[in-house]
Amino acid sequence: MSIDPRDFLPLHNNWFHILLSLAGSEQHGYGIMQEVLQRTDGTVHLWPATLYGSLKRLISGGLIEESGERPAPELDDARRRYYKLTRLGRRVLDLECERMEEMLRMAQPQRKQEAYE
Repeated sequence: MSIDPRDFLPLHNNWFHILLSLAGSEQHGYGIMQEVLQRTDGTVHLWPATLYGSLKRLISGGLIEESGERPAPELDDARRRYYKLTRLGRRVLDLECERMEEMLRMAQPQRKQEAYE
């Protein structure tokens, strides 16, 4: 039985940011935290307990997996675990982006109408 990616929607905000961080490349937990902080201009903080709990649930859901790839050992800490999107994770992220875009399309006329009132 295959998993329907739509069953994960709507994504929790933290999950969305984690998947988005992994869309470009594999990363370790601290790298994910820093990218989210930078991308959101400091408005979203993924604290360690939240991040690692989310990573665990994303792994168990099949959206991400630990990567066997590692940068050069002399440039990396051996304790770091790297994560990457799975095919299912990429599909869920794509569907969530489409869902959010549709919500924005629906909101545009309403927002324009309110501006004229």
